[in-house]
Amino acid sequence: MNPFENMNVEFKEIYLPEIKKDVVAFANTAGGELSVGIRKDGEIVGVADPDDVMLRLSSLLRDSIRPDVMPFVRIRAVERAEKIVIEITVSAGTSRPYYLQDKGLKPSGVYIRRGSASIPLSDEGIREMIMDNGGRSYEDCRSMEQQLTFQTLENELSARSIEFGASQMRTLRLVGDDGLYTNLAELLSDQCRHTIKTAIFQGKDKALFRDRREFSGSLLRQLREVYQLIDMNNKVKATFSGLERTDMRDYPEESLREALLNSIVHRDYSFSGSTLINIYDDRIEFVSLGGLVPGLSVEAIYMGVSQSRNPNLAALFYRMRLIESYGTGIGNILRLYRGEEKAPIFETAKGVFRVTLPNRNEGACETRLAESPPAASDEAPLTVKAGDEKKLLMLYAERHGGITRKEAEILLNARTTKAYMFLRQLCSDGRLRPDGQGKKSRYIPVE
Repeated sequence: MNPFENMNVEFKEIYLPEIKKDVVAFANTAGGELSVGIRKDGEIVGVADPDDVMLRLSSLLRDSIRPDVMPFVRIRAVERAEKIVIEITVSAGTSRPYYLQDKGLKPSGVYIRRGSASIPLSDEGIREMIMDNGGRSYEDCRSMEQQLTFQTLENELSARSIEFGASQMRTLRLVGDDGLYTNLAELLSDQCRHTIKTAIFQGKDKALFRDRREFSGSLLRQLREVYQLIDMNNKVKATFSGLERTDMRDYPEESLREALLNSIVHRDYSFSGSTLINIYDDRIEFVSLGGLVPGLSVEAIYMGVSQSRNPNLAALFYRMRLIESYGTGIGNILRLYRGEEKAPIFETAKGVFRVTLPNRNEGACETRLAESPPAASDEAPLTVKAGDEKKLLMLYAERHGGITRKEAEILLNARTTKAYMFLRQLCSDGRLRPDGQGKKSRYIPVE
């Protein structure tokens, strides 16, 4: 550890709110390290309650600095001379200038490092910094974390017969011109700090949780695991016309895939929050941070216009055949809902973009059993609740004077064993009786 303060090193004996100025200065310059529990002369005094100090620091920096500086800050407790010191490591930010929220973009709110001091930046300096940093991309900047592994990425590329080595890492922009890992590399690494949070609610609002989970690791791992979760919750409703069965899932599978990929590829990872997926009885919402790219409107994306916030990530996903050409995702979702009663909704607000997919089967809580053929009877179709297999079999048997095992298989869309099990249960209940032997036997309703 350097025993003296300099452009990249700052010591604080105790926690003080003024620390936020030094963090702003480091983020606006070349990064640095601030240690709490060390005097100006380098003597280590430590902190009495490191957990409390780290919590207060995290809250202070998150609430008082804009834009969000937390993706470029790491706070940890380390042992120095048998005492605990809090180290705040700050990387140069990609959204400079950073400033104190209560002061705004003016000299009293924007700081830079000069020597061992954090000093205000002039109005002219602020304007120049805005111009200099306007074209930088988060995914191209150096990652704060350089101890990265890529097991998930290697497995996914290998499964698609895509080579992955040192030259490919440079081509894919996982390694920058300085030979160090980029933020894109961190997003695809097993150590990715960004997560996806899912919540399943009872009903149509947030009053009652059924389940909630947080997915971490490589974005590719999150993509696979989150899709498995939402696919499990994409239920099937069946419609019958005689022995003809039609299945329809709550959501078109491709629409879920497109919405999930959109929330991953186009979100702004310079924000430290999580991507959110909320599943209700009547809809599923995909909420990604960052909103639309500046200059792009909701009307434009309806027309198929696309401007990727993370072009290198999108290029890799395209190479892996996870996405098609740019700008087709929204159009595909709309196409999949064409002719449905409710259409998908695309909304944007400051820093947020939300895609809402309506449940196509909402309100269709019953499975219909129609006469076969329909013209043979004037009776109204009979209905049963989805999942009530035995009632479905009884209704059919009563309507047709009996039911065979093969007819039960077709009605339930099940194998012989399952259909036979329900028929035997109905016989045990005294509601059906077998007539004949073998596969051709019929099951007759008991009077």
